[in-house]
Parts: sequence; C-alpha cells; structure tokens
Amino acid sequence: MTAIGALLLCSCLGLLRPGGGQPFLRLRPSPSDNLPVKDIVEHPDPEYDPKEQDLDERTLRKKLGSHFDPGFMAVAVPGPANASGAEAAAAAAAGRARGALPAELRRLELGAPPHGPRLRVGKKARRKVLQWLWAYTYCPVLYTWKDLGVRFWPRYIKEGNCFAEKSCSLPEGMFCKPVKSVTKTFLRWHCQGWSSQKYCTWIPVQYPLISECKCSC
Repeated sequence: MTAIGALLLCSCLGLLRPGGGQPFLRLRPSPSDNLPVKDIVEHPDPEYDPKEQDLDERTLRKKLGSHFDPGFMAVAVPGPANASGAEAAAAAAAGRARGALPAELRRLELGAPPHGPRLRVGKKARRKVLQWLWAYTYCPVLYTWKDLGVRFWPRYIKEGNCFAEKSCSLPEGMFCKPVKSVTKTFLRWHCQGWSSQKYCTWIPVQYPLISECKCSC
C-alpha cells in the first residue's frame, strides 16, 4: 500500500489586514506523510481569544453536532492516551505476533536462498521466525493527547504518530511512516478585522489525523 494524497488541513500563517488580524487555517491538498499537523503559531494578542460567553459548552456541542467524537476529542484535560512510545510499540507488536500471519508472510520461503543449497527449516521454527518478523516490521499508530489551545473547540485532540525510534526493516533503512489519515471536524475561533472593528465567530475546520502507519522507505 502506498501513501495517498488527501485534502488535508494545512496550517498557514497570515494576517488578514496589515498591522492586525489572526493566523487562520486553509485547506489544500497535502500528502499524508506531512502529518502530524505542526503546531499552529497563534497571534499572541488575547483580544483574539474567545470570551467566557463564547465558550458555552451546550451551544458549542449543538454547533458541532454529530461531528463531536469523544474518542478523539475532549473538552477537559484528558488522561494519557498511551504508555511511552517504546512501551506502547512493544506491547502492540507482541499482541500482533500472537495473531494470525498474513498471506504474504505465509508464502515466504525461508529455506530458499538466492544462491546455494536449499535449507531445511522445521514447521515450528519457521512459524516462530515469521511471527518475529511480523512483529519486528509492525508500525502501530501511537496516540497522545494534544492541547490545541483556547481558539479550538474542543481544545484537546487525540493525535496519532508513527513510531520512528528505530528502523522497522532488515537490513535497517526503512522506517514507520503515515500511509492513511482521517479527518475530524473541530470549531475554530476566527476573527476578521482589528481592534473594535473586528468580527469573531466559531467556524468548522477539518483536522487530519494519522490512522495507519507502514514500514517504508
């Protein structure tokens, strides 16, 4: 499976008017290996933050509607989504090794080197090697909660990353990279104009999240 391009959210900084305004988000085609989304640099002026009356949870839930996904977004500070990256990756790989082997691995001929005589590999030993190989090349999506700031609602998102602390191939050289993504809809506090002339409101924006990683170059 190869990396696919999708219409993903890319953060672009820009002032709406000279001398004022607020960075905002634009949509443009972006390959999935550009994920996760980089931190957005916000305008530091608190005048562009939503006020207390703009953060009524009942009103915002109604505005977001069916797009509210409690599995990937939270209004209050959530608990940890994963153990440490290495621990979570090891646990996921161990669980995978106990599962059924995919067809492409079952067809692999371990005892047939390109040069030299054919090697005899017992059935039990062959399965153990294939299970180890499957676990070694596994690329799980590791999730952590990220605070998007007060100008997003809900402000917390469970963001996926590919484990990249070590190579996932033999010989080494390939690493876990994103190959698929999904988008979640959030509300973004968006201001136009400046000073007393500005107008601010909540607008829906799509935020892309890694949904699958794969060992690749």
